[in-house]
Amino acid sequence: MKIIDVIAIILIVIGAINWGLIGFFNFNLVDTLFGTMSVISRIIYALVGISGLWGIRLIAKQVQE
Repeated sequence: MKIIDVIAIILIVIGAINWGLIGFFNFNLVDTLFGTMSVISRIIYALVGISGLWGIRLIAKQVQE
């Protein structure tokens, strides 16, 4: 597994945990740590989104094998 794949999976898990916290407890960890829609939190959200797209690629790659 390439390093970019590992980074993408880690970011996908972070995003999933954050969404779980929002859904179950109405608590946004990213906003709490870095501020609501601050530059850093927006960068984190963008990286998690890009990682989600990369995750689609990883799934498609597994299906082909």
